[in-house]
Amino acid sequence: MEAGALSFLSFQRDRGTEVESLGATVFHVLRHFGWEGEARMNYGSVEFLGPYVPAVSTAALAVTIAAFGWLLLWRIRARRFVSSTVADAAFVAVLLFTLTSRVLSPQYMLWLVGLAAVCLAFRSSRMERPAHLVVWATAVTQFEFPVWFWHVTRSDPLGMAVLFTRNGLLVAATVLACRILWRQTVTEPRLAAATIPAQPTGADREKALSGSFR
Repeated sequence: MEAGALSFLSFQRDRGTEVESLGATVFHVLRHFGWEGEARMNYGSVEFLGPYVPAVSTAALAVTIAAFGWLLLWRIRARRFVSSTVADAAFVAVLLFTLTSRVLSPQYMLWLVGLAAVCLAFRSSRMERPAHLVVWATAVTQFEFPVWFWHVTRSDPLGMAVLFTRNGLLVAATVLACRILWRQTVTEPRLAAATIPAQPTGADREKALSGSFR
């Protein structure tokens, strides 16, 4: 193997927490309570570097693994598949991995908007509300970057307000989309099966017929 071929792995390990990510919320708040870290350009993006950043970055990775575990559990438990299920599942997966990533750059929103549009192309999809939340989050992102990005990097009230609004919309979209996918493919098929009356056996039919002639 060529020397340095796996260097990208160490680069990712050494990255901080990007200032626009959900995990960065912790440091935006801590900066107002004397946190000694800083926000500066690192590996091509503005990241938080300093105390507790490695712990938050590790926690973000753990949450990403948990999200993958939830998707695996969903696939095992899913019983009903409609025309939109593949698109819905892809939308949910990208939402989960985007939200839990250490980096949440504005271009990531394009992936979500594109997948939301694909979902809504199917009549069977129930992702209207999560899709609308993603569109609103994308609109807010235009103010978060580039319009008020300087405020975001300083963690001032305006920067925190716009960033928390964008990330809050994404959290709501993710939770709602996961719930819809689970209910449509796991919960509702189970409830439908429970309400189907049991078919009478041959012995039951013979007993019923004999009783009708008495």
